[in-house]
Amino acid sequence: MVRLFTLSVFFKGASEARLLKTTSDLQSFSFFQRGTVNEFMTFASKTIVERTQPALRQSVKQDAYMCHVYVRADNLAGVLIADHEYPHRVAHTLITKILDDFTAKVSADQWQNGTDSSIAFDSLPAFLTKYQDPKEADPLTKMQTDLDETKIILKNTIESVLERGEKLEDMVTKSEQLSMQSKAFYKTAKKTNSCCSFT
Repeated sequence: MVRLFTLSVFFKGASEARLLKTTSDLQSFSFFQRGTVNEFMTFASKTIVERTQPALRQSVKQDAYMCHVYVRADNLAGVLIADHEYPHRVAHTLITKILDDFTAKVSADQWQNGTDSSIAFDSLPAFLTKYQDPKEADPLTKMQTDLDETKIILKNTIESVLERGEKLEDMVTKSEQLSMQSKAFYKTAKKTNSCCSFT
Protein backbone atom coordinates (compact mmCIF):
# COMPACT_ATOMS: atom_id res chain seq x y z
CA MET A 1 0.00 0.00 0.00
CA VAL A 2 1.23 3.48 -0.84
CA ARG A 3 2.29 5.34 2.34
CA LEU A 4 3.47 8.88 2.93
CA PHE A 5 5.29 9.14 6.27
CA THR A 6 6.92 12.55 6.71
CA LEU A 7 6.92 16.05 5.24
CA SER A 8 9.60 18.51 6.36
CA VAL A 9 10.80 22.01 5.51
CA PHE A 10 14.44 22.91 6.15
CA PHE A 11 16.72 25.89 5.64
CA LYS A 12 20.12 24.80 4.34
CA GLY A 13 22.70 26.97 6.09
CA ALA A 14 26.41 27.15 5.35
CA SER A 15 27.33 24.44 7.85
CA GLU A 16 24.10 22.59 8.63
CA ALA A 17 20.43 22.27 7.76
CA ARG A 18 17.90 23.79 10.17
CA LEU A 19 14.51 22.11 10.60
CA LEU A 20 11.80 24.75 10.21
CA LYS A 21 8.62 22.64 10.16
CA THR A 22 7.73 18.95 10.05
CA THR A 23 4.76 16.61 10.30
CA SER A 24 4.52 12.83 10.30
CA ASP A 25 2.00 10.03 10.00
CA LEU A 26 3.53 7.06 11.79
CA GLN A 27 0.30 5.13 12.51
CA SER A 28 1.62 2.14 10.58
CA PHE A 29 4.36 1.67 13.21
CA SER A 30 3.79 0.30 16.69
CA PHE A 31 3.40 2.85 19.47
CA PHE A 32 6.80 1.99 20.95
CA GLN A 33 8.63 2.33 17.61
CA ARG A 34 7.23 5.74 16.66
CA GLY A 35 9.75 7.82 18.62
CA THR A 36 12.73 5.99 17.15
CA VAL A 37 11.29 6.05 13.63
CA ASN A 38 10.57 9.79 13.91
CA GLU A 39 14.16 10.47 15.08
CA PHE A 40 15.54 8.39 12.22
CA MET A 41 13.41 10.21 9.63
CA THR A 42 14.40 13.63 11.00
CA PHE A 43 18.08 12.65 10.98
CA ALA A 44 17.87 11.18 7.45
CA SER A 45 16.01 14.26 6.17
CA LYS A 46 18.60 16.63 7.66
CA THR A 47 21.50 14.60 6.26
CA ILE A 48 19.99 14.45 2.76
CA VAL A 49 19.36 18.21 2.72
CA GLU A 50 22.95 18.89 3.80
CA ARG A 51 24.28 16.68 1.00
CA THR A 52 22.06 18.09 -1.75
CA GLN A 53 23.29 21.06 -3.78
CA PRO A 54 21.02 24.13 -4.14
CA ALA A 55 18.60 24.10 -7.10
CA LEU A 56 18.68 20.30 -7.23
CA ARG A 57 16.09 17.55 -6.78
CA GLN A 58 16.89 13.98 -5.90
CA SER A 59 15.35 10.78 -4.61
CA VAL A 60 17.37 8.55 -2.30
CA LYS A 61 16.55 4.98 -1.29
CA GLN A 62 17.09 4.35 2.41
CA ASP A 63 16.19 0.82 3.52
CA ALA A 64 12.40 0.51 3.10
CA TYR A 65 11.92 4.22 2.42
CA MET A 66 12.31 6.67 -0.45
CA CYS A 67 13.50 10.11 0.58
CA HIS A 68 12.62 12.81 -1.96
CA VAL A 69 14.36 16.15 -1.52
CA TYR A 70 14.36 19.50 -3.29
CA VAL A 71 16.73 22.31 -2.27
CA ARG A 72 15.78 25.56 -3.96
CA ALA A 73 18.30 28.19 -5.04
CA ASP A 74 17.35 30.29 -1.98
CA ASN A 75 18.38 27.31 0.25
CA LEU A 76 14.83 26.52 1.34
CA ALA A 77 14.46 22.74 1.21
CA GLY A 78 11.60 20.26 1.33
CA VAL A 79 11.82 16.57 2.19
CA LEU A 80 9.19 13.88 1.70
CA ILE A 81 9.68 10.36 3.05
CA ALA A 82 7.41 7.65 1.68
CA ASP A 83 7.50 4.00 0.74
CA HIS A 84 8.87 2.77 -2.61
CA GLU A 85 5.45 2.66 -4.26
CA TYR A 86 4.79 6.40 -3.88
CA PRO A 87 5.11 8.04 -7.34
CA HIS A 88 8.24 10.19 -7.75
CA ARG A 89 6.52 12.83 -9.87
CA VAL A 90 3.75 13.31 -7.31
CA ALA A 91 6.32 13.51 -4.49
CA HIS A 92 8.33 16.26 -6.19
CA THR A 93 5.16 18.14 -7.18
CA LEU A 94 4.04 18.08 -3.55
CA ILE A 95 7.42 19.32 -2.30
CA THR A 96 7.26 22.24 -4.76
CA LYS A 97 3.72 23.13 -3.60
CA ILE A 98 4.75 23.02 0.04
CA LEU A 99 7.79 25.24 -0.52
CA ASP A 100 5.75 27.74 -2.54
CA ASP A 101 3.09 27.85 0.18
CA PHE A 102 5.76 28.17 2.89
CA THR A 103 7.41 31.07 1.04
CA ALA A 104 4.04 32.85 0.73
CA LYS A 105 3.24 32.49 4.46
CA VAL A 106 6.65 32.75 6.16
CA SER A 107 9.02 35.62 5.41
CA ALA A 108 12.58 34.81 4.36
CA ASP A 109 14.12 36.64 7.34
CA GLN A 110 12.68 33.93 9.67
CA TRP A 111 14.31 31.05 7.83
CA GLN A 112 17.88 31.27 9.14
CA ASN A 113 17.02 31.32 12.85
CA GLY A 114 13.56 29.74 12.85
CA THR A 115 12.57 26.56 14.66
CA ASP A 116 9.62 24.19 14.46
CA SER A 117 7.94 25.95 17.38
CA SER A 118 8.66 29.54 16.26
CA ILE A 119 7.48 29.20 12.63
CA ALA A 120 3.74 29.65 12.08
CA PHE A 121 2.99 27.28 9.20
CA ASP A 122 0.10 24.89 9.81
CA SER A 123 -0.44 23.58 6.27
CA LEU A 124 1.81 20.50 6.47
CA PRO A 125 -0.71 18.16 8.19
CA ALA A 126 -3.34 19.05 5.56
CA PHE A 127 -0.86 18.29 2.75
CA LEU A 128 0.09 15.00 4.45
CA THR A 129 -3.55 13.93 4.72
CA LYS A 130 -4.51 15.00 1.20
CA TYR A 131 -1.53 13.34 -0.50
CA GLN A 132 -1.78 9.98 1.31
CA ASP A 133 -3.65 8.81 -1.79
CA PRO A 134 -1.63 10.22 -4.72
CA LYS A 135 -4.32 9.23 -7.26
CA GLU A 136 -6.91 11.45 -5.59
CA ALA A 137 -4.56 14.37 -4.91
CA ASP A 138 -2.85 14.51 -8.29
CA PRO A 139 -5.16 14.83 -11.33
CA LEU A 140 -2.56 13.49 -13.78
CA THR A 141 -2.05 10.31 -11.76
CA LYS A 142 -5.81 9.86 -11.46
CA MET A 143 -6.20 10.30 -15.22
CA GLN A 144 -3.42 7.75 -15.87
CA THR A 145 -5.12 5.24 -13.59
CA ASP A 146 -8.45 5.79 -15.35
CA LEU A 147 -6.74 5.32 -18.74
CA ASP A 148 -5.13 2.07 -17.58
CA GLU A 149 -8.51 0.76 -16.41
CA THR A 150 -10.11 1.77 -19.73
CA LYS A 151 -7.36 -0.04 -21.67
CA ILE A 152 -8.02 -3.23 -19.71
CA ILE A 153 -11.77 -3.00 -20.39
CA LEU A 154 -11.18 -2.38 -24.11
CA LYS A 155 -8.75 -5.27 -24.34
CA ASN A 156 -11.28 -7.61 -22.73
CA THR A 157 -14.03 -6.36 -25.06
CA ILE A 158 -11.87 -6.87 -28.16
CA GLU A 159 -10.94 -10.37 -27.00
CA SER A 160 -14.61 -11.29 -26.52
CA VAL A 161 -15.47 -9.88 -29.98
CA LEU A 162 -12.69 -11.95 -31.51
CA GLU A 163 -13.98 -15.06 -29.72
CA ARG A 164 -17.45 -14.36 -31.09
CA GLY A 165 -15.93 -13.90 -34.55
CA GLU A 166 -14.30 -17.31 -34.29
CA LYS A 167 -17.62 -18.82 -33.25
CA LEU A 168 -19.31 -17.16 -36.23
CA GLU A 169 -16.66 -18.57 -38.57
CA ASP A 170 -17.35 -22.05 -37.14
CA MET A 171 -21.08 -21.57 -37.78
CA VAL A 172 -20.45 -20.43 -41.38
CA THR A 173 -18.26 -23.49 -41.97
CA LYS A 174 -20.92 -25.79 -40.51
CA SER A 175 -23.65 -24.15 -42.62
CA GLU A 176 -21.51 -24.63 -45.75
CA GLN A 177 -21.08 -28.28 -44.84
CA LEU A 178 -24.82 -28.57 -44.21
CA SER A 179 -25.50 -26.92 -47.56
CA MET A 180 -23.26 -29.41 -49.37
CA GLN A 181 -24.95 -32.30 -47.57
CA SER A 182 -28.41 -30.99 -48.47
CA LYS A 183 -27.38 -30.68 -52.15
CA ALA A 184 -26.09 -34.26 -52.06
CA PHE A 185 -29.37 -35.35 -50.46
CA TYR A 186 -31.36 -33.51 -53.15
CA LYS A 187 -29.42 -35.20 -55.97
CA THR A 188 -29.80 -38.61 -54.35
CA ALA A 189 -33.51 -38.06 -53.80
CA LYS A 190 -33.94 -36.91 -57.46
CA LYS A 191 -32.19 -40.07 -58.74
CA THR A 192 -34.24 -42.26 -56.49
CA ASN A 193 -37.47 -40.57 -57.54
CA SER A 194 -36.60 -40.69 -61.28
CA CYS A 195 -36.51 -44.47 -61.38
CA CYS A 196 -39.98 -44.64 -59.96
CA SER A 197 -41.72 -42.16 -62.15
CA PHE A 198 -45.21 -42.92 -63.51
CA THR A 199 -46.50 -41.37 -66.63
